[in-house]
Amino acid sequence: MECRKFELTLISANELEDVRKLFKMEVYCKVRIGSNPRMEKRSPADRHGEINPAWNFSMEYTILEEMIQHPNTMFVIKLYCKRMMGDRYVGEVHAPLKDLFDYAYNSGGSALVSYPVRKGCADSQGFLRFSYRFGQRVSVEKLLLAETLAGWGMP
Repeated sequence: MECRKFELTLISANELEDVRKLFKMEVYCKVRIGSNPRMEKRSPADRHGEINPAWNFSMEYTILEEMIQHPNTMFVIKLYCKRMMGDRYVGEVHAPLKDLFDYAYNSGGSALVSYPVRKGCADSQGFLRFSYRFGQRVSVEKLLLAETLAGWGMP
């Protein structure tokens, strides 16, 4: 089974909607690849930037090669404002994983990008800047290990 490492660095966001009027915003991100909730990872909250948070936070995934080649595998970053009475949704970024791979492939497997943050079908609520890198293709021998890492079951 073929897999790749996917390294992501959340850099910053700018001009986000201020969803917290009384106190300052502390924004964090939840990142998911595909539909498996076990593939979700979270960044720490930025405590100083408010509507212009900066994280410089890296995370790593191991994903199946077929997820990269499947046009419906989505890469999703959701932004939230941390609150004591329940976190508040700020917006999100969506991109097909295949599009990210195709874009990065032309520049050696890595890229630095900026995507608009959207909330529902509303216009952009600011921009999210991140970098990513796809590693070399490697073979994983154990089917169970690959399913656990990638979140996809095989027939």
